[in-house]
Amino acid sequence: MKAWIVEDTRADLPLRWGETPPPAPAPGLALVRVEAAALNFSDLLMVRGKYQVRPPLPFTPGQEVAGTVIAGAPGGRLEPGQRVASKVVWGGFAEQALVSEAMAIAVPDGMDIAAAAALPVVYPTAHIALLHHARLAPGETVLVHAAAGGVGLAAVEIAAAKGARVIACVGGDEKAAIAREHGAAEAVDYRAAGWPERVKELTGGAGPAVVFDSVGGEITEQSLKCIGWGGRLLIVGFSSGAIPAIPGNRLLLRNAAAIGVYWSHERDAALVAAAVSDLLALHAAGKIRPRVDTRFALAELPAALEALQSRRSTGKIVLRAGEGA
Repeated sequence: MKAWIVEDTRADLPLRWGETPPPAPAPGLALVRVEAAALNFSDLLMVRGKYQVRPPLPFTPGQEVAGTVIAGAPGGRLEPGQRVASKVVWGGFAEQALVSEAMAIAVPDGMDIAAAAALPVVYPTAHIALLHHARLAPGETVLVHAAAGGVGLAAVEIAAAKGARVIACVGGDEKAAIAREHGAAEAVDYRAAGWPERVKELTGGAGPAVVFDSVGGEITEQSLKCIGWGGRLLIVGFSSGAIPAIPGNRLLLRNAAAIGVYWSHERDAALVAAAVSDLLALHAAGKIRPRVDTRFALAELPAALEALQSRRSTGKIVLRAGEGA
Protein backbone atom coordinates (compact mmCIF):
# COMPACT_ATOMS: atom_id res chain seq x y z
CA MET A 1 0.00 0.00 0.00
CA LYS A 2 1.00 3.66 -0.36
CA ALA A 3 1.75 5.63 2.79
CA TRP A 4 3.62 8.66 4.07
CA ILE A 5 6.76 7.57 5.90
CA VAL A 6 8.95 9.49 8.34
CA GLU A 7 12.46 8.05 8.52
CA ASP A 8 14.30 10.98 10.14
CA THR A 9 12.44 13.71 12.06
CA ARG A 10 15.52 15.95 11.80
CA ALA A 11 15.62 15.91 7.99
CA ASP A 12 14.77 19.03 5.98
CA LEU A 13 12.02 17.01 4.24
CA PRO A 14 11.03 14.31 6.74
CA LEU A 15 8.05 12.96 4.75
CA ARG A 16 8.37 10.40 1.96
CA TRP A 17 5.47 8.98 -0.11
CA GLY A 18 6.18 5.33 -0.78
CA GLU A 19 5.22 1.68 -0.60
CA THR A 20 4.97 -0.10 2.74
CA PRO A 21 3.43 -3.44 3.77
CA PRO A 22 -0.19 -3.11 4.94
CA PRO A 23 -0.73 -3.63 8.67
CA ALA A 24 -2.41 -6.82 9.86
CA PRO A 25 -5.45 -7.00 12.14
CA ALA A 26 -4.61 -7.89 15.73
CA PRO A 27 -6.53 -8.34 18.97
CA GLY A 28 -8.50 -5.15 19.51
CA LEU A 29 -7.41 -3.68 16.17
CA ALA A 30 -9.36 -3.69 12.89
CA LEU A 31 -7.93 -2.99 9.45
CA VAL A 32 -9.63 -0.03 7.74
CA ARG A 33 -9.45 1.24 4.18
CA VAL A 34 -8.77 4.94 4.67
CA GLU A 35 -11.15 7.10 2.63
CA ALA A 36 -10.49 10.37 4.45
CA ALA A 37 -7.71 11.45 6.81
CA ALA A 38 -7.89 14.67 8.83
CA LEU A 39 -5.04 16.94 9.88
CA ASN A 40 -4.25 18.23 13.37
CA PHE A 41 -1.62 20.69 14.57
CA SER A 42 -0.07 17.81 16.49
CA ASP A 43 0.82 16.22 13.12
CA LEU A 44 3.13 19.14 12.41
CA LEU A 45 4.91 18.45 15.69
CA MET A 46 5.01 14.67 15.33
CA VAL A 47 6.74 14.64 11.94
CA ARG A 48 9.44 16.87 13.47
CA GLY A 49 9.81 14.76 16.62
CA LYS A 50 8.45 17.55 18.85
CA TYR A 51 5.16 15.99 19.96
CA GLN A 52 4.77 14.21 23.31
CA VAL A 53 4.09 10.99 21.37
CA ARG A 54 7.28 9.92 19.54
CA PRO A 55 6.73 6.79 17.43
CA PRO A 56 9.73 4.57 16.70
CA LEU A 57 11.31 5.30 13.33
CA PRO A 58 10.31 4.76 10.60
CA PHE A 59 6.62 5.52 11.11
CA THR A 60 3.54 6.76 9.29
CA PRO A 61 2.00 9.90 10.84
CA GLY A 62 -1.71 10.78 10.92
CA GLN A 63 -4.06 10.61 13.90
CA GLU A 64 -7.60 10.85 12.51
CA VAL A 65 -9.21 8.69 9.84
CA ALA A 66 -12.53 7.56 8.42
CA GLY A 67 -13.23 4.70 6.07
CA THR A 68 -14.52 1.16 5.67
CA VAL A 69 -13.52 -1.88 7.69
CA ILE A 70 -11.59 -4.40 5.57
CA ALA A 71 -11.05 -6.96 8.34
CA GLY A 72 -12.28 -6.86 11.90
CA ALA A 73 -10.19 -7.63 14.95
CA PRO A 74 -10.26 -11.32 15.87
CA GLY A 75 -13.39 -11.83 17.94
CA GLY A 76 -14.19 -8.12 17.79
CA ARG A 77 -17.34 -6.07 17.17
CA LEU A 78 -16.33 -4.36 13.91
CA GLU A 79 -17.31 -6.13 10.71
CA PRO A 80 -16.09 -5.85 7.11
CA GLY A 81 -18.00 -3.20 5.19
CA GLN A 82 -18.80 -1.13 8.28
CA ARG A 83 -18.06 2.62 8.06
CA VAL A 84 -16.04 3.97 10.98
CA ALA A 85 -14.17 7.06 12.05
CA SER A 86 -11.43 6.99 14.63
CA LYS A 87 -8.55 8.64 16.37
CA VAL A 88 -5.36 6.65 15.85
CA VAL A 89 -2.11 7.10 17.74
CA TRP A 90 -0.27 7.27 14.40
CA GLY A 91 -0.50 5.57 11.00
CA GLY A 92 -3.43 7.46 9.50
CA PHE A 93 -1.77 8.98 6.42
CA ALA A 94 -1.88 5.73 4.46
CA GLU A 95 -4.23 3.79 2.23
CA GLN A 96 -4.94 1.39 5.10
CA ALA A 97 -4.71 1.84 8.86
CA LEU A 98 -5.28 -0.08 12.06
CA VAL A 99 -8.13 1.24 14.20
CA SER A 100 -8.68 0.38 17.84
CA GLU A 101 -12.15 -0.97 18.51
CA ALA A 102 -12.18 1.08 21.70
CA MET A 103 -11.70 4.30 19.70
CA ALA A 104 -13.84 3.54 16.65
CA ILE A 105 -17.02 5.55 16.05
CA ALA A 106 -19.70 3.99 13.87
CA VAL A 107 -20.43 6.53 11.13
CA PRO A 108 -24.17 7.17 10.92
CA ASP A 109 -26.00 6.74 7.63
CA GLY A 110 -26.10 10.05 5.81
CA MET A 111 -22.90 11.45 7.33
CA ASP A 112 -20.33 12.33 4.69
CA ILE A 113 -17.10 10.39 5.18
CA ALA A 114 -15.00 13.58 5.11
CA ALA A 115 -17.17 15.10 7.84
CA ALA A 116 -16.82 11.88 9.80
CA ALA A 117 -13.02 12.17 9.65
CA ALA A 118 -13.31 15.59 11.32
CA LEU A 119 -15.19 14.15 14.30
CA PRO A 120 -12.89 11.96 16.47
CA VAL A 121 -10.42 14.53 17.85
CA VAL A 122 -11.53 18.17 17.81
CA TYR A 123 -15.20 17.66 18.65
CA PRO A 124 -14.62 15.49 21.75
CA THR A 125 -11.87 17.93 22.79
CA ALA A 126 -14.20 20.92 22.57
CA HIS A 127 -17.10 19.03 24.18
CA ILE A 128 -15.01 17.79 27.13
CA ALA A 129 -13.39 21.20 27.60
CA LEU A 130 -16.61 23.20 27.63
CA LEU A 131 -19.03 20.85 29.36
CA HIS A 132 -16.81 18.75 31.65
CA HIS A 133 -13.96 21.09 32.57
CA ALA A 134 -15.69 24.49 32.35
CA ARG A 135 -19.18 23.29 33.34
CA LEU A 136 -20.61 25.66 30.75
CA ALA A 137 -24.16 26.78 31.54
CA PRO A 138 -26.83 28.14 29.17
CA GLY A 139 -26.68 31.91 28.93
CA GLU A 140 -22.96 32.19 29.72
CA THR A 141 -20.62 33.93 27.29
CA VAL A 142 -17.74 32.03 25.72
CA LEU A 143 -14.78 33.68 23.96
CA VAL A 144 -13.38 31.23 21.39
CA HIS A 145 -9.94 31.85 19.90
CA ALA A 146 -9.05 30.68 16.38
CA ALA A 147 -12.79 30.28 16.02
CA ALA A 148 -12.74 29.47 12.30
CA GLY A 149 -10.22 26.65 12.71
CA GLY A 150 -10.85 22.99 13.41
CA VAL A 151 -11.14 22.84 17.19
CA GLY A 152 -12.29 26.47 17.44
CA LEU A 153 -15.22 25.97 15.09
CA ALA A 154 -16.18 22.81 16.97
CA ALA A 155 -16.21 24.85 20.19
CA VAL A 156 -18.37 27.54 18.57
CA GLU A 157 -20.95 24.98 17.45
CA ILE A 158 -21.08 23.07 20.72
CA ALA A 159 -21.28 26.17 22.91
CA ALA A 160 -24.05 27.65 20.75
CA ALA A 161 -25.92 24.34 20.73
CA LYS A 162 -25.84 24.31 24.54
CA GLY A 163 -27.33 27.78 24.80
CA ALA A 164 -24.21 29.87 25.37
CA ARG A 165 -23.45 33.18 23.71
CA VAL A 166 -20.29 32.88 21.60
CA ILE A 167 -17.81 35.63 20.79
CA ALA A 168 -15.45 34.44 18.06
CA CYS A 169 -11.88 35.74 18.02
CA VAL A 170 -10.53 35.43 14.47
CA GLY A 171 -8.21 36.97 11.91
CA GLY A 172 -10.29 38.77 9.30
CA ASP A 173 -13.81 39.30 8.04
CA GLU A 174 -14.02 36.03 6.09
CA LYS A 175 -13.26 33.96 9.15
CA ALA A 176 -15.65 36.06 11.22
CA ALA A 177 -18.43 35.28 8.75
CA ILE A 178 -17.67 31.55 8.94
CA ALA A 179 -17.78 31.60 12.75
CA ARG A 180 -21.13 33.40 12.63
CA GLU A 181 -22.51 30.82 10.18
CA HIS A 182 -21.72 28.16 12.77
CA GLY A 183 -23.32 29.90 15.74
CA ALA A 184 -21.17 32.81 16.94
CA ALA A 185 -23.16 35.85 18.01
CA GLU A 186 -20.26 38.31 17.69
CA ALA A 187 -16.72 38.38 16.34
CA VAL A 188 -13.57 40.33 17.15
CA ASP A 189 -10.32 40.51 15.17
CA TYR A 190 -7.29 39.56 17.27
CA ARG A 191 -5.09 41.58 14.88
CA ALA A 192 -6.74 44.83 15.99
CA ALA A 193 -5.07 46.70 18.85
CA GLY A 194 -7.12 46.62 22.01
CA TRP A 195 -9.30 43.65 21.12
CA PRO A 196 -9.72 42.70 24.81
CA GLU A 197 -11.45 46.04 25.35
CA ARG A 198 -13.82 45.23 22.49
CA VAL A 199 -14.65 41.92 24.21
CA LYS A 200 -15.43 43.83 27.39
CA GLU A 201 -17.71 46.18 25.44
CA LEU A 202 -19.59 43.23 23.93
CA THR A 203 -20.17 41.81 27.42
CA GLY A 204 -21.24 45.07 29.05
CA GLY A 205 -17.94 45.25 30.91
CA ALA A 206 -18.37 41.87 32.56
CA GLY A 207 -16.06 39.81 30.33
CA PRO A 208 -16.61 36.22 29.15
CA ALA A 209 -17.32 33.45 31.63
CA VAL A 210 -15.21 31.00 29.60
CA VAL A 211 -12.22 31.50 27.30
CA PHE A 212 -11.50 28.61 24.91
CA ASP A 213 -7.83 29.00 23.98
CA SER A 214 -6.09 26.73 21.49
CA VAL A 215 -3.56 29.40 20.46
CA GLY A 216 -1.39 30.22 23.47
CA GLY A 217 1.32 32.85 23.57
CA GLU A 218 0.27 36.48 23.73
CA ILE A 219 -3.36 35.58 23.00
CA THR A 220 -3.58 33.79 26.36
CA GLU A 221 -2.04 36.70 28.23
CA GLN A 222 -4.34 39.21 26.52
CA SER A 223 -7.37 37.05 27.31
CA LEU A 224 -6.76 37.48 31.04
CA LYS A 225 -7.24 41.22 30.58
CA CYS A 226 -10.89 40.68 29.71
CA ILE A 227 -11.92 37.40 31.37
CA GLY A 228 -14.97 37.67 33.60
CA TRP A 229 -15.19 37.32 37.38
CA GLY A 230 -14.89 33.65 38.26
CA GLY A 231 -13.98 32.94 34.64
CA ARG A 232 -12.50 29.69 33.36
CA LEU A 233 -9.56 29.81 30.94
CA LEU A 234 -9.45 26.55 28.98
CA ILE A 235 -5.91 25.75 27.80
CA VAL A 236 -6.51 23.53 24.77
CA GLY A 237 -3.29 23.92 22.79
CA PHE A 238 -0.52 26.16 21.52
CA SER A 239 -1.01 26.56 17.77
CA SER A 240 0.98 29.80 17.90
CA GLY A 241 4.00 27.75 18.91
CA ALA A 242 4.42 29.75 22.13
CA ILE A 243 3.57 28.41 25.57
CA PRO A 244 2.29 31.37 27.63
CA ALA A 245 3.62 32.49 30.98
CA ILE A 246 0.25 32.90 32.66
CA PRO A 247 0.27 35.89 35.06
CA GLY A 248 -1.06 34.47 38.30
CA ASN A 249 -1.98 37.91 39.60
CA ARG A 250 -4.62 38.30 36.88
CA LEU A 251 -6.18 34.97 37.83
CA LEU A 252 -6.22 36.06 41.45
CA LEU A 253 -7.75 39.48 40.77
CA ARG A 254 -10.55 37.96 38.69
CA ASN A 255 -11.09 34.92 40.93
CA ALA A 256 -10.43 32.97 37.73
CA ALA A 257 -9.04 29.52 36.97
CA ALA A 258 -6.75 28.22 34.23
CA ILE A 259 -7.67 24.65 33.30
CA GLY A 260 -5.60 22.33 31.12
CA VAL A 261 -7.57 20.15 28.70
CA TYR A 262 -6.16 16.73 27.84
CA TRP A 263 -7.96 13.41 27.44
CA SER A 264 -7.28 9.86 26.34
CA HIS A 265 -9.43 6.85 25.52
CA GLU A 266 -7.50 4.73 28.00
CA ARG A 267 -8.01 6.95 31.04
CA ASP A 268 -11.27 8.69 30.11
CA ALA A 269 -13.21 6.00 28.24
CA ALA A 270 -16.59 6.71 29.86
CA LEU A 271 -16.21 10.48 29.47
CA VAL A 272 -15.24 10.19 25.79
CA ALA A 273 -18.08 7.75 25.07
CA ALA A 274 -20.63 10.12 26.62
CA ALA A 275 -19.22 13.06 24.66
CA VAL A 276 -19.32 11.14 21.35
CA SER A 277 -22.89 9.99 22.01
CA ASP A 278 -24.00 13.58 22.60
CA LEU A 279 -22.09 14.82 19.56
CA LEU A 280 -23.80 12.27 17.29
CA ALA A 281 -27.16 13.40 18.69
CA LEU A 282 -26.27 17.05 18.02
CA HIS A 283 -25.23 16.14 14.47
CA ALA A 284 -28.48 14.28 13.88
CA ALA A 285 -30.37 17.37 15.07
CA GLY A 286 -28.41 19.58 12.66
CA LYS A 287 -26.71 21.52 15.47
CA ILE A 288 -23.15 20.64 14.50
CA ARG A 289 -21.96 20.68 10.89
CA PRO A 290 -18.24 19.97 10.52
CA ARG A 291 -16.70 22.32 7.98
CA VAL A 292 -14.15 20.40 5.92
CA ASP A 293 -11.54 21.52 3.40
CA THR A 294 -11.05 18.62 0.97
CA ARG A 295 -8.93 20.29 -1.71
CA PHE A 296 -5.94 18.03 -0.97
CA ALA A 297 -5.56 14.34 -1.79
CA LEU A 298 -3.70 11.94 0.49
CA ALA A 299 -0.65 12.16 -1.80
CA GLU A 300 -0.58 15.95 -1.23
CA LEU A 301 0.04 15.83 2.51
CA PRO A 302 3.03 18.26 2.57
CA ALA A 303 0.99 20.98 0.85
CA ALA A 304 -1.90 20.36 3.24
CA LEU A 305 0.37 20.62 6.29
CA GLU A 306 1.78 23.88 4.94
CA ALA A 307 -1.75 25.26 4.52
CA LEU A 308 -2.55 24.28 8.09
CA GLN A 309 0.62 25.84 9.50
CA SER A 310 0.17 29.10 7.58
CA ARG A 311 -3.51 29.34 8.63
CA ARG A 312 -4.68 29.35 5.02
CA SER A 313 -7.61 27.09 5.85
CA THR A 314 -10.85 27.18 7.78
CA GLY A 315 -12.53 24.35 9.61
CA LYS A 316 -10.76 21.03 9.27
CA ILE A 317 -8.40 19.98 6.48
CA VAL A 318 -9.37 16.46 5.39
CA LEU A 319 -7.32 14.57 2.81
CA ARG A 320 -9.20 12.63 0.14
CA ALA A 321 -8.08 9.02 -0.19
CA GLY A 322 -9.02 5.94 -2.17
CA GLU A 323 -10.84 5.93 -5.51
CA GLY A 324 -11.47 9.36 -6.93
CA ALA A 325 -8.88 11.08 -4.72
